[in-house]
Amino acid sequence: MTDRAVIIVPARFASSRFPGKPLATLRGADGVVRPLIERSWRAAMAVPGIDRVVVATDDARIADVAHGFGAEVVMTPESCRNGTERCAAALAVLGERPDVVINLQGDAPLTPAGLVSALLDRMRAEPDLPVCTPALPCTATMLEALVADQAEGRVGGTTVVFDRRHDALYFSKRVIPHVAPERIAQAPGAVHLHAGLYAYRPDALADYAATPPSAIEELEGLEQLRFLDAGIRVGLAVCPMPAWDLIELNNPGDAPMIEAIMAAHGLA
Repeated sequence: MTDRAVIIVPARFASSRFPGKPLATLRGADGVVRPLIERSWRAAMAVPGIDRVVVATDDARIADVAHGFGAEVVMTPESCRNGTERCAAALAVLGERPDVVINLQGDAPLTPAGLVSALLDRMRAEPDLPVCTPALPCTATMLEALVADQAEGRVGGTTVVFDRRHDALYFSKRVIPHVAPERIAQAPGAVHLHAGLYAYRPDALADYAATPPSAIEELEGLEQLRFLDAGIRVGLAVCPMPAWDLIELNNPGDAPMIEAIMAAHGLA
């Protein structure tokens, strides 16, 4: 029997960089304009083998829009500090206990269905794995860009290092492991980008919500570090780079880049 899987799309209205972000609109390749939350929900709905897709929010405006395009919505507290806490809060009121919960973030409309399927494959192959998330090997060109961003004080992405079992050792907004400049061209795949997509067991979500934020989580600004600090395994699904950049809508200036990718790849 196939494990039951639920996708939760967490979305909050308040954002220091982009208030009301889930309601910002994006034009698809077909010329149709839809709100960000709908595009992320549609990305979730496109994943095969999913039993239920739910939008989790703390704001009636987002809930109203989501209901309008046909989504199931669950209300969660404003006090949720990140998407993982919001998924835990949503699961607590959903009235079911799935085998796997997927967190497909509400600002990630370019998430390919294949990345989610890769997480499910590893979770189903390892019933004792509490958490799984994607790792994407960088090309030499991408690594050069990450190193250049770091040198200029910019965050170009989150990287992850893992052990021989493909279990995470650490996540960072710095480039890890360190690769000397003269070795970049000879080290393809040495650095892996992390995509902010997660699969959890319900018990792991409950443990996360019951655990205070860790020092490294707050220093790095990376929610997944709470799992590692608490000694909870985080497995990696190592996947090839998708056909397009996985740009999230974090600032208003990101919208034109996302729309350009949608147009170039026929994403309606």
